[in-house]
Amino acid sequence: MPIPEARIEQTDAGHAAVGPGWFVLSLRGARAIADDGHGVFCLFEADDARFEEFGINVHVLQPGERSSLYHAEEAQEAFLVLAGECVAIVEDEERTLHQWDFLHCPAGTRHAFVGAGTGPCAILMTGARRADAGIQYPVSEVAARHGLSAATPSENAREAYAGAGWRRESRPVPMPWPD
Repeated sequence: MPIPEARIEQTDAGHAAVGPGWFVLSLRGARAIADDGHGVFCLFEADDARFEEFGINVHVLQPGERSSLYHAEEAQEAFLVLAGECVAIVEDEERTLHQWDFLHCPAGTRHAFVGAGTGPCAILMTGARRADAGIQYPVSEVAARHGLSAATPSENAREAYAGAGWRRESRPVPMPWPD
């Protein structure tokens, strides 16, 4: 039985997939999510048809913007810098990543990113999705220097972000990259 094609709708914030099925969606003009101080990211998947086996997004960080709290997921993740520069904090080490640098994180690898350089950094982020996979938010002095550490160790995202003083107020916007 053929797989149906999902619809692409124009929203106030850009194009977005709607419903299950295969689709083609250009990053240019796609609907994205902005969160002050935490960049803009395009999730690709439809709100009503999440990808079951992996997550994928492009996250654009300006210098000093933070991607997430320092964390470790119980599923593998991978990151490819498409443009610009960022600092990856990985296992309590700082690594500057530039365009075309690839970071592989096996399950359990602690990590987070902060935008660096003089302009936007675009990172392709992918990760496996497993129903039984958890997440850990450890305390880290290295991550804390960038405002990326949880205040106390936690396995609960809301608790970790609230304890670190992050207000997450996402809003839909047009994807700003590539221009």
